[in-house]
Amino acid sequence: MKNNYFSYKGQYYHQIRGGAMGSPLTLTVANCYTFFYEQQIIKQIHNSSGLYFRYIDDISIAINWPARHLFKQIDKWNHFDENIKLSENIAVTADFLDLHIENKNRELFTTIYQKPSYEPYYLPFNSIHPLHMKKNIIFTLLLRALRYCSTFQEYLNERERLRVALLLNKYPNKFIDERFIYVLEKLNIEQFLTSNNYAQHRQKIIDSQIKEKVPIDFGKIVFVHFTYCSNMRTFSGKFHALWNEYFGESPINDIIPTLGTRNVNNLQQRLMHTRSVDI
Repeated sequence: MKNNYFSYKGQYYHQIRGGAMGSPLTLTVANCYTFFYEQQIIKQIHNSSGLYFRYIDDISIAINWPARHLFKQIDKWNHFDENIKLSENIAVTADFLDLHIENKNRELFTTIYQKPSYEPYYLPFNSIHPLHMKKNIIFTLLLRALRYCSTFQEYLNERERLRVALLLNKYPNKFIDERFIYVLEKLNIEQFLTSNNYAQHRQKIIDSQIKEKVPIDFGKIVFVHFTYCSNMRTFSGKFHALWNEYFGESPINDIIPTLGTRNVNNLQQRLMHTRSVDI
């Protein structure tokens, strides 16, 4: 933290306060620092039956305090540490990360929040990437819509916005429909969603437990990576078929091969490669 240097117009400078943006250590130190800073605030919020959430430097508080009292408390919190200053946005609506929260006539309304700078760019369907990556994009985005959209109509609106974005990225409409159906089947939703059953199914999705990651036994799993291109689409299936054919009766068959892909090292990859630059 005390050895950050940068150059500007040929002159070198030593950073004497804070950490360098983009440094792997800076985020960890900042999170630890904020953890100790926020403990008194969390205790105060919880003692008033409020909710407190933080993600890095974004904080969301839901509490039944008069606005005047909340402003007073925020001003008090801003004197806890001279290095941290909180800026408030107090209203019946709030945007926290990618979630929009609103108090509509004393009912909680939520949907997906997109920043003004949002652009509907996803991995193009005609890009040279494995098909499962494109399938996973649709799965993740539709699952987010089901979790975030508190009303059936808002879910339909978000689903169609997603469809338009995918169409703009060259995804076939038939492929999109098939993936939408697959998501519902994967979530054990066996009937069409309607305004009558949406809330029930959505609650089941929210309450469903997240699968724990199974630890990898590197003594029994071997990872094989290959450079993916359009001619290698069937390579995984052929590889496993050959493995079973030649090692099916062999002791080595106890080893489970897991295939992974690398992207082609093309011009786009080189242009996107992160490198250090002088300011």
